Amino acid sequence: MIFKTLDKLFFGVTLVLALQVPQLADHYQQFLAGMYESSQWQIEGYQATAKKYNYASVDAMIAHHLQNEVPSVRDDAIQKQKTIIQYNELSEGLSVFQNGNIIEKLIFMLSPSGWQYIDNTLENFKFGLPITTEGILFGVLFGLFLNLLVSAPTSMIAKKQRERKQQKAIRKRPVSNSKV
Repeated sequence: MIFKTLDKLFFGVTLVLALQVPQLADHYQQFLAGMYESSQWQIEGYQATAKKYNYASVDAMIAHHLQNEVPSVRDDAIQKQKTIIQYNELSEGLSVFQNGNIIEKLIFMLSPSGWQYIDNTLENFKFGLPITTEGILFGVLFGLFLNLLVSAPTSMIAKKQRERKQQKAIRKRPVSNSKV
């Protein structure tokens, strides 16, 4: 009886937590979009500067600045390279979030390049229920999966223990010799 109650409680908790994943993915996508737009604005500035000073590309301008004798110019070029790398990672991430399913989004969020933004996303995250069919379906299926993952081994162990107790009880019963 207690096991069944705990099993239902555990399923309820896992269901509620699993339903948060689609919500978190939506918040994460909004955060990525903001970072992407900010990075894009910076890169457009780099492109305008490269064009203004007759560089073939932003990469050519950065390569030239890396050769400069002034340390601040070299550091600025390194920062520009990092911004471009970040922009490319954000582009890949947004592509996953615009075209991928919930599993692909979750994998991206948990990847090394995606993990760096989880803390920022969680700062503004509020629990809620997804309003998409995909989100609800994911929550229910993932909740069931986690519940089965935990409860199946536990119920098997409990069943084996009951069977052992029954076997011991059968062995301990006195055999009666009744004459008819």
